[in-house]
Amino acid sequence: MNIHWMDYLTVFGVTLLAALTVVCIYSFGVRLYAVSLDADTASTPRNRVALAKAGAFACFALSAVAVLFGIYLIVPALHG
Repeated sequence: MNIHWMDYLTVFGVTLLAALTVVCIYSFGVRLYAVSLDADTASTPRNRVALAKAGAFACFALSAVAVLFGIYLIVPALHG
């Protein structure tokens, strides 16, 4: 039995990059949502608040899609 170390390192690198990407996108969404809540009480234009909330929800949706795609890749029964 022979271990293919380059394949192992490739999987490790892609997994690390994907995890960091999902966490960064989600945390960016949390930050945008917090900014939109703080802007509700300040004298910020309404369109800026709406844009921040829309960006937050888009980040949440994108991270959810990335997680669901990862589950799709892991579970062989979903591949048809």
